[in-house]
Amino acid sequence: MRTGVERLLLAIGATMVLAACGQKDQPAATAPTAPPAAAPVEAPAPAPESPDNAMTQYASERLGIYTPVRLSADLSHLSAGQREMIGLLIAASDIMDDLFWQQAYGDRDELLDAIDHADTREFARINYGPWDRLDGDRSFVSGVGEKPKGANFYPPDMTRAEFEAADLEGKSSLYSILRRDADGALRVLRYSEAYADELGRAAELLRQASQLAEDEDFAGYLRMRAAALLSDDYQPSDLAWMDMKSNPIDVVIGPIETYEDKLFGAKAAFESYVLIKDLEWSARLARYTDFLPALQEGLPVAAEYKAEVPGTDSDLNAYDVVYYAGDCNAGSKTIAINLPNDEQVQAQKGTRRLQLKNAMRAKFDEILVPISEVLIAEDQRKYITFDAFFANTMFHEVAHGLGIRNTLDGSGTVREALQDTASAIEEGKADILGLYMITSLHKQGELGDTTLEEYYVTFMASIFRSVRFGASSAHGRANMVRFNFFQDAGAFRRDPASGLYSIDMDAMQKAMTELSRKLLTLQGDGDYAGVQQLLAELGIVRPGLAADLQRLADAEIPVDVVFEQGAEVLGL
Repeated sequence: MRTGVERLLLAIGATMVLAACGQKDQPAATAPTAPPAAAPVEAPAPAPESPDNAMTQYASERLGIYTPVRLSADLSHLSAGQREMIGLLIAASDIMDDLFWQQAYGDRDELLDAIDHADTREFARINYGPWDRLDGDRSFVSGVGEKPKGANFYPPDMTRAEFEAADLEGKSSLYSILRRDADGALRVLRYSEAYADELGRAAELLRQASQLAEDEDFAGYLRMRAAALLSDDYQPSDLAWMDMKSNPIDVVIGPIETYEDKLFGAKAAFESYVLIKDLEWSARLARYTDFLPALQEGLPVAAEYKAEVPGTDSDLNAYDVVYYAGDCNAGSKTIAINLPNDEQVQAQKGTRRLQLKNAMRAKFDEILVPISEVLIAEDQRKYITFDAFFANTMFHEVAHGLGIRNTLDGSGTVREALQDTASAIEEGKADILGLYMITSLHKQGELGDTTLEEYYVTFMASIFRSVRFGASSAHGRANMVRFNFFQDAGAFRRDPASGLYSIDMDAMQKAMTELSRKLLTLQGDGDYAGVQQLLAELGIVRPGLAADLQRLADAEIPVDVVFEQGAEVLGL
């Protein structure tokens, strides 16, 4: 069987093909044998392993890339009513989980009930379907072909040309799916129509939760979000969510990110987070959003690419997350949130950046530190710190608010112009501008008693962590581009004898500036062809990195976490 890295190389390919299936190598024939007192005979070669057995073995091996983490938080400061409210929010989140299954695959129970092998069934649960999200969406269930690029948002036989030619109102809406009518023609179904029963139940749970909310702004948001689920009009509740400042409990719920739609990047997927605010850490972070306007002005790009002004009501806080559901729980787990995505809300209000501290700590302890012990030079490992990992992640989210949202030629938003590549470039931009922000703030003495080496070395180690997410992740694609760009610019050195990496601080700062300028320009120009070329040239795993990723696999360092979570874990 191919190694994990070989599969990753196949999945990514030189042209960033998103769906690729590596096949199991055939076993070699055994050597001839001679039974006692008989003429020598050649033993037949063993029969090739069946596809079912090969897939079962694959799923069992791949299940080990996830390490279980118990997702809990201190709820002792909450009232009985607030604890009851969390239970209702978890129940509503479970409905989002079911809806995401429908969007990503289809009938969850039909799939899981048809899988006899326990490891394969569990692996399907983690991936929300029969495709390995961290291995180029490789199928691991017999009889299941490639994952449709449009997931289950569109008919599987629909072509791009057919979609573009269809004169259908709402076909490009974030909140609609396409199906075929009895005559085979495309038709549009709004989410509130296609998922009416499920959304009705979720809305009722949110209304019940609102009655237990002790913060009136939060209660109002819950009622508005319930109404949004039934109307597909999410902007009023997004605006209300931006105004909440003092609520100790929060929930992010509904159709939000567009990563799952790899055909057009146009359809929002259902997800939910239930969150407990960390007041102490939040107080430490609140002041950083004040620097956004000045940081925007200082971006290393021509003036027209930074003419937009970041929203002034941006919020930055730390949370412990107590429940993940749907899109955010599929495959690799989110550790920070930057929302809303609505460009009009961003222009008017900014965004809220939520750092998921307990999930972040789990990934740091279980994954990032072990990676550094295998790949980072010994004299630089002292710079791997949780505070730097937290800050890098935090400023990544803040950096989503920098740059440009609308193309310079007035043809529309960057997201519309870059289509299926928009998420990868936006994630890459946020990563590199996050490092730019840290560098600028550190020079101003705003980051306390820390060194730039802590942020840069931890940043480098984090690339190894994220690049293992593979081609089906926007974050993974962005990390591959950045790693290769840094390598070509001499931002780091790899010792050929030890295979350990060390950072060249001056070269990394120069590379950071050059890559920032390149990505911002591609976005402002809405240069779809240029982005495709960038991904094709740099969005690959080169042989040297492939060997080093195999060292991580050989050391059995997990790729990501899977949560033990729910009301029982929280003692509710």
